Amino acid sequence: MQTALAEKLGIDFPVFAFTHCRDVVAAVSNSGGFGVLGAVGFHPDQLKVELDWIDEHVGDKPYGVDVIIPNRYQGQEEKDPEKLKALISAAIPRGHREFADELLDAHGVPRLPKGQRADDRLSMTEATSAPLVDIALEHPNVRLIANALGTPPPEIIRQIQDSGRMVGALCGSPKHARRHVEAGLDFIVAQGGEGGGHTGEIGSMVLWPEVVDIAGDVPVIAAGGIGSGRQMYAALSLGAQGVWCGSIWLTVAEAASGDVERELLLAAGSADTVRSKSFTGKYVRMLRNAWTEAWDSGNNPQSLDAPMQMMAVGNALARMRKYPEKAKDLLFVPVGQIVGRMNQTIGAREQLMDIVEEYLEVHERMCALMPDAG
Repeated sequence: MQTALAEKLGIDFPVFAFTHCRDVVAAVSNSGGFGVLGAVGFHPDQLKVELDWIDEHVGDKPYGVDVIIPNRYQGQEEKDPEKLKALISAAIPRGHREFADELLDAHGVPRLPKGQRADDRLSMTEATSAPLVDIALEHPNVRLIANALGTPPPEIIRQIQDSGRMVGALCGSPKHARRHVEAGLDFIVAQGGEGGGHTGEIGSMVLWPEVVDIAGDVPVIAAGGIGSGRQMYAALSLGAQGVWCGSIWLTVAEAASGDVERELLLAAGSADTVRSKSFTGKYVRMLRNAWTEAWDSGNNPQSLDAPMQMMAVGNALARMRKYPEKAKDLLFVPVGQIVGRMNQTIGAREQLMDIVEEYLEVHERMCALMPDAG
């Protein structure tokens, strides 16, 4: 299963596993795939600890890091993280924080104990992501860095490419793909609207071939609703050089998902997700629940732009994490429509091999449909 991209990276299978869990990264990379650690939730010191651990557990196997630097966001000109945080915090209407806390109150979620601080960290900015790139580039096994929202800033692109690594970005539309090509990126992840997390509206079967045509010689990795070998076969048939999967790793045995989150994921069907800006200020596909219904109602406050919305609901997020059982109907659970297939817990290696084996079965079936050359 050696696409040109897989051969360049030195991996057996062109399956890219996006995850926020280092154990999943290690398991997939050790099994012949390519683990990608989502770094947006880490401070630089924390990311160093995670990447050091991965290095110790994968030997010389390659892996990647994913960051988030949107093309546009509030306070974009400010490069100092602390000054930007103060600027963003001051711009948040008081009513948004109050609405979030009152919504949790109405669902019986306790307030934080006295003295416990809310999670008001700043993320999804160049000021906070650039230091994460610096840390990633200190680790030789990190072979590529992806930006989850838009084309990375030119100086970041140069920094990564000058280090000998590959830099790429996700796209949800043809116009985004064109910007990536014009910026000289080394790969493009074309994510259809079925995907979890930050995603656009265009479906995968429409988006993938269009982006492949735009990309030309730039490798395209297909994303959005992929969780089986059949879907992988379709993606590669449409010109992709690999598949980027995220949601399916949320319920594997190694995943760091909490018990309540795992329970919700295993019980959900493919129709139980929605695209909402209610947590990050950018459209995210997640499980539909009382939180998304409340924020997306016309009579309630409108979600703020990124990164303000995440800071505005920081206290609410901290309460949810502390009392997940009480907050079951409100939890932030990003996941794609593939969640309907996620109905059991297996190991990450087994998940990867299930995809590969089904891919090979489909290949045999498709070859059998061809007329006998003789």
